[in-house]
Amino acid sequence: MEWKQAVIVGYDAISPLGSNLSAQWQAALAGRSGIGPLTRFPLREDFPVRIAGQLPDIDHEPYPFLSARHQAAWHSPVFKYGMLSVARALERSGIAISATLAPRVAVTYSSAVGGLDAVLASDRKLQAEHRLPHPYANPNACINMIGGKIAIQTGAKGPILSTITACATGLTSMLVGAMLLAQNRADVVICGAVDCALVEPIVAGFYTMNGVYNPKKDMKDEPPALASRPFSLDRRGFVISEGAGAIILATREFAAAHGLHYTIELAGWGMTSDAHHFVMPSRDTISQCMTDALIDAGVTAADIAAINAHATSTRVGDQVEFDALKAVFPGTLPPISANKSLIGHAMGASSAIETIFALRGMEENVVLPTINYQPDPEIELDCVAEGKRTLSQEHVLKNAFGFGGCNACAVLRKVA
Repeated sequence: MEWKQAVIVGYDAISPLGSNLSAQWQAALAGRSGIGPLTRFPLREDFPVRIAGQLPDIDHEPYPFLSARHQAAWHSPVFKYGMLSVARALERSGIAISATLAPRVAVTYSSAVGGLDAVLASDRKLQAEHRLPHPYANPNACINMIGGKIAIQTGAKGPILSTITACATGLTSMLVGAMLLAQNRADVVICGAVDCALVEPIVAGFYTMNGVYNPKKDMKDEPPALASRPFSLDRRGFVISEGAGAIILATREFAAAHGLHYTIELAGWGMTSDAHHFVMPSRDTISQCMTDALIDAGVTAADIAAINAHATSTRVGDQVEFDALKAVFPGTLPPISANKSLIGHAMGASSAIETIFALRGMEENVVLPTINYQPDPEIELDCVAEGKRTLSQEHVLKNAFGFGGCNACAVLRKVA
């Protein structure tokens, strides 16, 4: 069987930098942070987390599925943000899903956290007011329902599955989508992820895990925009944020037959399991994941022009990623961009949004800056701390790692 290559024909993102992708890109180029005060729920005086990366309101968007009636039923925000990102990515691609094409369109769009907010809200009403849950409470909480709603929205009738790999979910959805294309199970795949995890017990839970940003006493008054600082000496944990990103993959043959424009292909990928610890990453299996991606793409470390890092701002996680990179890239590392410095950590959606930023950078020959950086003598790297950098990039490596030891790496290639 001849395996088919995946090309990227459309994408869209919504992040703490805004709802319009072009505006987000300009903000990222300027090194502006999307982090601000946490206002998603009332904060008690003793609540330990005070900042976040929050999504903008999108209720003004001219899409019928964002009607008030629709949102009343599907009230977890993952649905409206996920569905909007997909609608706009499909528009960008130029694909019209006809009755003939529908059976060949797959959906791997997913979420790491899903609609847990819906079932938590129902439980609080049940306990406080003895009110039974809304009929849509359980469907809102089903993670696979995000892909299901997208299939209903678009008419896609091909394979559908939820690729849940914690914080690597967005990228994993692309890699699984590429498998479906390679094995001729689909011609088009709707990939990506959405997460809106700014829910009180979830945010508090990340704090008690000692993962979320926790400033020292003399740092408590610093501006929120300075809090997310990957690879930095003074990094203090990740900043929780929200986001949605959609990437449309197609086979090269389908794109050519339908006159679809593309400039970048998914050249190769790797996935590994740490089999080590539920949150602490493992250098060896992360190194193997990157190596597998390079081998699959048929390139060497020397061919990689830039790296889009996972880089959450945790002390251990950033160190392990750096150690793994040094094991794979002998000598000087390529420039490394850590986008969470700009948008925080949007859980499973992070790697989708960051992949879109990497794609845009390849198209425009620019690498995004890593802001708030203070050099760490144990992590010697070039993270483009001075601001955006002009750089031609034929190959870019994207890394994403998740709880449970879920590792995903991809090589993106610019094509003529």
